[in-house]
Amino acid sequence: MSSHALCSPESVCRLHLRQAARRQARLTAPKVQRVPCTSLCIAAAAPERTAVSSSGVQPAALEKLELSELTAVSPLDGRYGRSSHPLRRIFSEYGLIRARVAVEVRWLQQLAAIPQVTEVPPFSAEANALLDALADSFSVADAQEVKAVERTTNHDVKAVEYVLKQRFAAQPELAAVLEFTHFACTSEDINNLSHGLMLQEALQQHVLPAMDGVIAEVARLAGEYADVPMLCRTHGQTATPSTMGKEMAVFAYRLQRQRNQVAAVPLLGKMAGAVGNYNAAMSAYPDVDWQAVAEGFVTRLGLQFNPYVTQIEPHDYIAELFNAVARFNTILIDFDRDMWSYISLGYFRQRTIAGEVGSSTMPHKVNPIDFENSEGNLGLANALLEHLAAKLPISRWQRDLTDSTVLRNLGVGIGHSLLSYSSTLRGISKLQLDEARLHQDLDASWEVLAEPIQTVMRRYGVPEPYEKLKAFTRGQRVTQESMQSFVAGLTDLPKAARAELAQLSPWTYVGNAAQQAKALRQHLGQAK
Repeated sequence: MSSHALCSPESVCRLHLRQAARRQARLTAPKVQRVPCTSLCIAAAAPERTAVSSSGVQPAALEKLELSELTAVSPLDGRYGRSSHPLRRIFSEYGLIRARVAVEVRWLQQLAAIPQVTEVPPFSAEANALLDALADSFSVADAQEVKAVERTTNHDVKAVEYVLKQRFAAQPELAAVLEFTHFACTSEDINNLSHGLMLQEALQQHVLPAMDGVIAEVARLAGEYADVPMLCRTHGQTATPSTMGKEMAVFAYRLQRQRNQVAAVPLLGKMAGAVGNYNAAMSAYPDVDWQAVAEGFVTRLGLQFNPYVTQIEPHDYIAELFNAVARFNTILIDFDRDMWSYISLGYFRQRTIAGEVGSSTMPHKVNPIDFENSEGNLGLANALLEHLAAKLPISRWQRDLTDSTVLRNLGVGIGHSLLSYSSTLRGISKLQLDEARLHQDLDASWEVLAEPIQTVMRRYGVPEPYEKLKAFTRGQRVTQESMQSFVAGLTDLPKAARAELAQLSPWTYVGNAAQQAKALRQHLGQAK
């Protein structure tokens, strides 16, 4: 039904007159040049400018901002760029192109080593030197050349192939085998191996060393404070004492286990063609054992061969890896929050830094900003890592493209993780333990001795020990004097047992906490 069907004739006429007036206004309005927007963010947020100003001057074109700390959309490349810049060589667009070039070059060298592929004879030292230089020294300027070609091809891997062919054409041996560049490969043969190499480099050079640095510092705290008694809290309430060192040892051991699991994840790769069956390679050279060739090639790159694939390597190992990193990060969030809380309780003071401001209005503030920064970035990291871990193993049939754009964020979660590890280390470096404050807390909590007293009473058959201590301590103010008076009244206990209980204090009732802290190094070496 027409929108006018329920209107009166008079209202329909008025509506038509208004529409006609608007059309006439558009026809007679002066032509205005629309200004192109150079910022995606501003284009999405701001209304389109289609009219001149009241002074008759057209608005200036929006300024095109060059990438810098001030203009970067991601804080990793902006505010935190000085911390994350080592990852640019690995996970940037340049890093991906550099890895693709390495794989393409090494594959051509592999073909030259297969006797049955007579059309690609073994290369001379000169040809191999050129290939090695391309694989090992591919520069940002070289990558820009690839991007220029990609603007025509609209295909990033094909652009790499074309640029390499241009380089090979200058060397006679390579010029003779140009069409064996990218031979029998699908783009994902190149991409999956590139991603494996990128992750390998990031793990070996950055992630594992950073994790080791965090573990070493937490372990140092465990040893340094092994004998310092501390009141524990369960459910936020006073609980059986420990030592600060032993509580640090708990975190060091937990982190070490996850670090080892990160290091143990195999990085897989494939070189099996369009759907994982070596179809194209076998059609050209049926006498070659292409699966064996692929296994040797992948292994020589330092990756582990995956024999069962489709067009893509299924990415299960990336999920395993990122889940392991996320577990390490989750434990570090727990550590950050505990350190924040210990600082809040006054157990730790923080060294002040000249010129640093804690609050814009409260001059006295020395905030635990490093642990807070770490916690926030760990949350971001895990959100990204867990999304990739959940998404990447899923691909429709033999392949869909949903993994492609996700894999371009391979380094973002790692970047936020490394930023967090640096923040935690910075926070640890500012810590100063206040042993007097810990002792004060313990001295105000004599009720925690209810546990050992009722346990000794059980040993000697005193009836209802738990109930007696509950009535004496729960919700009551317990002091050293009142507790010792209670112990003195336990005439059902042997005199020696009462004497031992009378010697107990909250700062001596720490079990084997100190021994656990001092034995940490031994257990770290055995963690799995």
